Amino acid sequence: MSDLAPELTAAYEHCRRIHAVHGRTFYLATLLLPRHRRPDVWALYAFARVADELVDAPTSPDPATLLAWRDQAMVTMRSASRPDPGQPVLNATWHTIRAVGLEPDLLQEFLDSMVMDLTISRYATWEDLRGYMRGSAAVIGELMAPLLGARGPDALARAAALGEAFQLTNFIRDIGEDHGRGRIYLPQADLARFGVDEAMLARAVHTGVPSQQVRSLVAFEVRRGLDLYVIAKPGLRMVDSRSKPCLELAFTLYRRILHRVIDNDFNVFERRLVVPPWQRMATAGHVAARASSAGLSESIGFSRRSTPRRRS
Repeated sequence: MSDLAPELTAAYEHCRRIHAVHGRTFYLATLLLPRHRRPDVWALYAFARVADELVDAPTSPDPATLLAWRDQAMVTMRSASRPDPGQPVLNATWHTIRAVGLEPDLLQEFLDSMVMDLTISRYATWEDLRGYMRGSAAVIGELMAPLLGARGPDALARAAALGEAFQLTNFIRDIGEDHGRGRIYLPQADLARFGVDEAMLARAVHTGVPSQQVRSLVAFEVRRGLDLYVIAKPGLRMVDSRSKPCLELAFTLYRRILHRVIDNDFNVFERRLVVPPWQRMATAGHVAARASSAGLSESIGFSRRSTPRRRS
């Protein structure tokens, strides 16, 4: 970023800090990217995070603020003029959109899905949920693909599937957290299929002990998630060689969350299931080592010395 104007460098650094705090697993994966590619990923993550925070405010969502930010953001993204430096996330995203040649309409789809969260808290079928996920997850994959050197219809389809896989993983892991916000992302048809009503789901959330019906529901969604990873996996070969370590690490760590759910007998209610920090770092080290042996060590800028220490 040394060739950027100081205010733009500061804007990307602002986005980096947002990513480092709120998206630790994906942020770790970005350390396997060449240094010049990381800021664009940080900008897109921060853009999405700002909208997500407006939807999931600590007290209650503020529709007026979200709608105003959506409108301001899209006017900015479509403007030929550089944004106000006082809006670092929009400033960095505006620059990334132009530097990489991304389509602003994809950001519009994303923000429109965030607005859906203000009024829609249930989805009748899997296809209904996928309609929401198209904007909230699939388009993020499509935005990320060119940053990693992947282009063309098949690559974009794999990237969209990976975005859906990541989001469904989050939906499964965060059933209790979403329930606390009044939302159930698992399709109502799936609940009915396994004899789960909302009272039964609420008991699992409040007691940390799911019934067998609820475990079966979670197991079904885990299988669906793993199927999405299978669809997305060929996309790992469609990015350029310098981006493969980053994508491989993100793919491996997010999919491993589902295996944590399996290992915990499909109970996602007693505690938040995550990949332990030591395991994240060990996996990152293995991926980085393979990249180094393939001659990518100088481009990815990741080493054991750059790895944060494990917290006690």
